[in-house]
Amino acid sequence: MSEGRILAIDTSGTSALVALGEADGTPVVEHRWQAGYRHGEELLARIDGMLTETATPMTGLGGVVVGTGPGAFTGLRVGLATAKALARGLGIPLAGVATSEALLIAARRAGAVEGTKAVLLLPAGPSDRVVAEGRATLVRGGEEPEIEDGAEVVAVDLPDRAPADAVERGARAEMGLGAALLSIGAARLAQGGDDIALLVPEYVTLPRGVPALTGEVRWSHDPR
Repeated sequence: MSEGRILAIDTSGTSALVALGEADGTPVVEHRWQAGYRHGEELLARIDGMLTETATPMTGLGGVVVGTGPGAFTGLRVGLATAKALARGLGIPLAGVATSEALLIAARRAGAVEGTKAVLLLPAGPSDRVVAEGRATLVRGGEEPEIEDGAEVVAVDLPDRAPADAVERGARAEMGLGAALLSIGAARLAQGGDDIALLVPEYVTLPRGVPALTGEVRWSHDPR
């Protein structure tokens, strides 16, 4: 991998981020904004603004890191497509990092999680949720997640659908997400990164207008 800086992107939730780090993953700057479900309207402009602010030319990038979810369809598609286009166009490596992994690491670094066991709780549309503990598990609306005794819940994007202490842990985790993506991604980029053609996100919801034909949930990384 070149010694250029690393660009990190995450559009898995309603709060999006772009971050810039040194080749070893040391953070330089991070920009976060409330994207809602319109990530594509601002992502490229935010990246351009951050690079301009830090006097970092596109040619000064040595790798791209992108959060792969779990998350909503539209946001993840925008983030992955942008990251892949930049990596391919600049001829630099790309590393995908599970946003869930980075959030739990960020929660521990922030001291939001003190025990040995933590799980991430995320929205999956207006009523469903997912528990991300390694692989994501869907929790239907009206049901409660099965959480192992003693596990601390880190809830993101669930201000009215999770306990207050879990939401507070989630807020602290989100603040450290950029730094976690950079540090994890730097190690993976140093190993060559991922195959751009094979890197896929982990969706938790279908796009609007696409009906679920069965009651079965098929994650994006399931074998066909």
